[in-house]
Amino acid sequence: MSEWSVAEPRKLTFDEPVTALHVRIANGTVNVVGTDEGPAHLEVSSIEGPPLIVAQENGTLTVAYEDLPWKGFLKWLDRKGWRRSAVVSLAVPARTRVEVGVIGATAVVSGIDGRAVVKGVSGDTTLVGLSGPVRADTVSGNVEVQALTGDLRLNSVSGDLTVIEGSSPSVRVDSVSGSVIVDLDPAGRSSDIRLASISGEIAVRLPHPADAEVEVDSASGVVSSAFEDLRIDGQWGAKKITGRLGAGNGRLKATTVSGSIALLRRPPAEDEPWDQEVDFEKKADVGEDDPQDTAPDPSGTGPTAETPASAALSTPATPPAADAATATDATDGSPDGPTHQKGL
Repeated sequence: MSEWSVAEPRKLTFDEPVTALHVRIANGTVNVVGTDEGPAHLEVSSIEGPPLIVAQENGTLTVAYEDLPWKGFLKWLDRKGWRRSAVVSLAVPARTRVEVGVIGATAVVSGIDGRAVVKGVSGDTTLVGLSGPVRADTVSGNVEVQALTGDLRLNSVSGDLTVIEGSSPSVRVDSVSGSVIVDLDPAGRSSDIRLASISGEIAVRLPHPADAEVEVDSASGVVSSAFEDLRIDGQWGAKKITGRLGAGNGRLKATTVSGSIALLRRPPAEDEPWDQEVDFEKKADVGEDDPQDTAPDPSGTGPTAETPASAALSTPATPPAADAATATDATDGSPDGPTHQKGL
């Protein structure tokens, strides 16, 4: 095993193959990008507090604090964690299996074909262009997923969960109070989507034309649909949206206890911007047609779409570029040898 202690900004290049990556930091930023050629690179551009331990053994590259284990990661609340910070960028082969854990830190993972697992306590996570299976678990941080083609599993307590241009064959999302947004890629294949929330809002934007069996339930929240082929039942208390769109090859099931649910229609023209807001209380004024039915909220106090949910659909974020992709040489003084996701 090769090991380094990194207590100051440093670059490392790993000549030995990397097939798995484990990263665990508190505060700061983790940026992981998959590459098609060249050895793995690590750049620590900023670090405060205790050193990071970098180790490589049997194809597994680990970048972590010595006292921050992966097991029980989401329950790690040691006060010492607030007196440390690191900005870490890595470029690894695209096929690498990636596990990232962040406490109060931002995580960005892009271009990975292998399995990716991200656990976060309070930091935001952005996942872009991943083709392998993905799992993300968060307590209060937000998770944004864009252009994924592998199976997706998201879990949150209070953080918002957003899927943009989704074409995953299977999507599973569970949230307690965070908003859930799923925007499906019109060029993608039919998906099996199952969304559940206690009090958070759920919004799903389907392609035009859509192709799915739909079953949507809310015990006390407002439900709305932009599709005339779907039926809305229930005026008081529980409300349901059911029906088939197209051939019904896909499946959409969404449930909430008190949160609102809106089914939205994507405009048929790809170049037509979608920036209209969704009013869960009145109607979903989306695409080319108005919704046919809207089940009212008997209390008259249902939430509106002026929330992070509608904002996420209209203004998807672009993750920062990975600095690690430009790392080339090891610093002087390197030792001999290589140079260089429910869990809640």
